[in-house]
Amino acid sequence: MRLSAALKSGVPLTVAITAAFCWGAQETRPKEAQGLPPRVSPSEYQAQAQAGAVTIAADWVRHSVPTAQGTLTTEDFVVVETGLFGPPEARIQMSPDDFSLRINGKKTPLRSEPYELVLRSLKDPEWIPPEPPASKSKTSIGGGGQGESSGPPPPVKVPIEVQRVMAQRVQKAALPLGDRPLPQAGLIFFQYRGKAQNLISIELIYSGSAGKVTLTLQP
Repeated sequence: MRLSAALKSGVPLTVAITAAFCWGAQETRPKEAQGLPPRVSPSEYQAQAQAGAVTIAADWVRHSVPTAQGTLTTEDFVVVETGLFGPPEARIQMSPDDFSLRINGKKTPLRSEPYELVLRSLKDPEWIPPEPPASKSKTSIGGGGQGESSGPPPPVKVPIEVQRVMAQRVQKAALPLGDRPLPQAGLIFFQYRGKAQNLISIELIYSGSAGKVTLTLQP
């Protein structure tokens, strides 16, 4: 309930404030990940490995964030698209700690991060910021008629509506958690700001309810 609308309708002030607070909490509460449509078979992914009765498959997509409406990008995270397959009517319990990523053979792998953290660094390559208004030149007193010195352009502010749409796209593409029927597919995120050309080896490590297995991905 909007506070202004509640007040105009004659709702008591304390009730209106409580309702508005609850409405705002619902708006900002993180939404559950939904996942991508699984591919026809694990062989359609770059790498596959068996963990008990479950086949883990994965694609390395670097700093891209593929969604159903197009590809977004993030400079602060790298992304793996993964699919989990099993026998008919099989289910699996998926946890945020199931996946980690070992880059360039480092001893401590990167842990997976919730999709909500990625939203701060998301960019849409197809979004074009509006043209800034033309600055008016001013003649300074005693400055010999010179115009105002041009400083750096102001930072581009992405409109709230554009941010909301991007967040919805990522939420729909992120790998869902909890007890799920197989197959399942979606994106996993790892915080890494390095450049792609510095990557020598990449290993996706699964350690979950189905067992433990390592997939070697191509940089």
